[in-house]
Amino acid sequence: MKNAIVTGAGSGIGRAIAIRLAADGYNVIVNDFRLDAAKAVAAEIGKSAHAVAGDVSKEADVAAIVAACEMKFGPCSHLVNCAGHVHQARFINLEPAEFDRMFAVHVRGTYLCIRGVLRGMLARKSGAIVNIASQLAQIGGIDLVHYSGAKAAIIGMTKALAREVSADGVRVNAVAPGPINTPLVMALSDEWRNRKAAELPLGRFGEPEEVAAAVAFLLSPEASLFVGQTIGPNSGDVML
Repeated sequence: MKNAIVTGAGSGIGRAIAIRLAADGYNVIVNDFRLDAAKAVAAEIGKSAHAVAGDVSKEADVAAIVAACEMKFGPCSHLVNCAGHVHQARFINLEPAEFDRMFAVHVRGTYLCIRGVLRGMLARKSGAIVNIASQLAQIGGIDLVHYSGAKAAIIGMTKALAREVSADGVRVNAVAPGPINTPLVMALSDEWRNRKAAELPLGRFGEPEEVAAAVAFLLSPEASLFVGQTIGPNSGDVML
C-alpha cells in the first residue's frame, strides 16, 4: 500500500513531487488551496491521482483531505507537507497578520496534516513523512525573517517528532531546498533572485524535479536509516 498525500501540489515543487510519486507507483492525493490547480495536476497524472482542495491551516480542511485519501485509496501511508506561502518584507515593516499567516501555513499546516495521519501510521507501525523546509531556515534570508523562522520551526518539529515515533515504524525527515525555479520564487524581486544566484557555488537555481527526487528517496525503503534528517538540494548554498 502506497497512498500519499502531497499538500501544495498544484504547482512548483509540490506538483513535481506528486508526479514523481505517481510514477513510482503511489496513489496520490493532490492537495492545493486552489481546486482548479489541484485538478489540473491530477489530470496530468491520471487514475492514480485525486484532487482535493483545502487550506492546510484549517483543521476542517485537513480532516477532509485525510478523509478523501481514505475513501479514494485507503489509509495514508506517506505524507509530504509541501504547502507554502511566500511574502517579502523588512522586519521593521512586517505586520502581525503577515507573520501569523506565514506560521499558519507552514507550521500549523504541517502540524495539522501530521496529526491527521499519524495515529493510523502508528497503529500500522508503518509510515513515512517528509516536511518541506528551506535552506533559509539554516542561514536566514533578508526580507524573509518570518519565512525563515517558519521553516526553521519545521526542521525543529521534524527532529523532535522523529525521536518520538521512529521506534514505532514511522520515519520523519525534511528536505530544505535552495532557490528553485517555481512560481513562488519567481514572485520574489529581481534584486533578491539576482543576488541569490550570484551566491550559489553551482551557479544556478534548482528545478522542482530535483527536489522531488530527494523526497522520493526519503519516502522509499532505501532511506530506512534516515530519521530526523534534513537533506539539502540547494545548489551548494548550505553545506553541512
